[in-house]
Amino acid sequence: MRGDGMKRLTALLLAAALALSLAACGPEGKAADTVRYGLSNAWDALMPYNSPSGSNYSRIIYDKIYDRLAYVHADGTLEPRAASSWESADGGTAALFHLDEKAAFHDGTPVTAEHWTDTIALLTDPACPTLGRSAFAVLSGTDDTGAAVPGEALGAEAVDKYTLKLTFKTPTTPEDFLLDKNREYYVLPTHLLEGTAPEDVMELALWDEPVGSGPCKFVSETPGSQLVLEANPDYQLGAPGFDRLVITVIDKSNLLTSLIAGDLDYYAFGGNVSVEDAEVARAAGLEVLEGTVPNSFYELMLNNETIPSAAVRRAIDLALDKEALCLHTAQGLGEPAASDLTPGTGYDSGLTWARNVDGAKALLAEGGYDGRTYTLACTANRSGLAALMQQELAEAGITVTIETVDSATLFAGMADGKYDMAIASHTPGALPLWFTESRFTADNNLFHVAELTPYTQAIAAVKGAAEHDERQARVEELQALLAGERPFIPLWFGRTLHVQSPTVDGIDYPSSAFSNENVWDWVYRG
Repeated sequence: MRGDGMKRLTALLLAAALALSLAACGPEGKAADTVRYGLSNAWDALMPYNSPSGSNYSRIIYDKIYDRLAYVHADGTLEPRAASSWESADGGTAALFHLDEKAAFHDGTPVTAEHWTDTIALLTDPACPTLGRSAFAVLSGTDDTGAAVPGEALGAEAVDKYTLKLTFKTPTTPEDFLLDKNREYYVLPTHLLEGTAPEDVMELALWDEPVGSGPCKFVSETPGSQLVLEANPDYQLGAPGFDRLVITVIDKSNLLTSLIAGDLDYYAFGGNVSVEDAEVARAAGLEVLEGTVPNSFYELMLNNETIPSAAVRRAIDLALDKEALCLHTAQGLGEPAASDLTPGTGYDSGLTWARNVDGAKALLAEGGYDGRTYTLACTANRSGLAALMQQELAEAGITVTIETVDSATLFAGMADGKYDMAIASHTPGALPLWFTESRFTADNNLFHVAELTPYTQAIAAVKGAAEHDERQARVEELQALLAGERPFIPLWFGRTLHVQSPTVDGIDYPSSAFSNENVWDWVYRG
């Protein structure tokens, strides 16, 4: 290993040792059957519908204590969890979930469809101070905030003891619902809430020592610092292959070095590591594998009001060398994009990308580009990327000035129409509308599109297609519209690197991005 790399590793290990010394003084010492789990930010509640942030740091905790209907893989495939199977009903406007009859709460009470319907009825009650209630807005009988509408039937019904029926406002396949909302739907022990007024639910002492039906049981908590869980031996998918899971909040810069030092067995999310730190991990004897599913999507947002010509917007797309931009940022862990459809998720735009500077110049002439200077906004960590874009656009004759701002200012500036273009990134989803559906609405017209109707109609056509082949055809139509108008520019999809745990087998690293982890398959081997 190079000298500078060894110095870096030594320094990081010393820092990690200092950080973990505090965790080592926690209430639980390391045992042979204890998995030590690192998390860079704390959860903000143990009740899943009382999280002010609604962050993935909280969701990854709820994933252990409570149960969800399904397990979502990073490539968009689904496996049973609380529900053993599912199917469409009522012409595609409803879904039937056949619950696993072996599922039980940690107090031994069987989980029934009534628990699910009572949970949803409680959380949609306007009197209940539910945080994240908007997740229920897809159900019939709710308003746009997810609150139940008086006098209307709520779209959550117990067909029988172990069959849950959810009815939607628009045709929705069970798979699409799960990919979109699975991480927001948890079943609560409503049998322990009897007699509690909806407005008082969040204040119950129950949430200090929660009872769920997930793969792990609550043991103890040091708020903001450490959470101790134990394996649920009766979990319907099988007992985790460890006795205890000790989750400790550790500064992000110390996660890898804590793993190297042997003070952690795993860290969320998925043991992600940068290219630079991957070298450190390998030098320390750890295995590092490349993710197979994209975990980031980069776009160039465009202001369609200040860049009104579709020809000019398409010229910007052709002028950019997406391969060079991707290499600059993702360091080889990515691929240029012709659309916002996530690769490997079953949908194809039928589009390809290639840089064409001469073609860009021709489109600029066609669109009447007058040589005006566009303002490109970026955050400080992307200033080098912006400079490379500026250089590439200049080769086609497009003049750009760069303005470096913080993230909040960037998005506010795009919303206000201050900037002509801006660099943004997102965590991609498996659904074909994961990106576009929320971008072309009157309330969120971030690209300042003058006429939204063609987009909303094309999006509605995709949503209304019940069969995959029909949906694929409608997806291609939407993507053709986007390619012709170029209201935004898809840049690339990036992947990550996962450091493998040296002590725990069976971890599905990539799927941690969906805030679910298959701990029932984990086996601690020390």
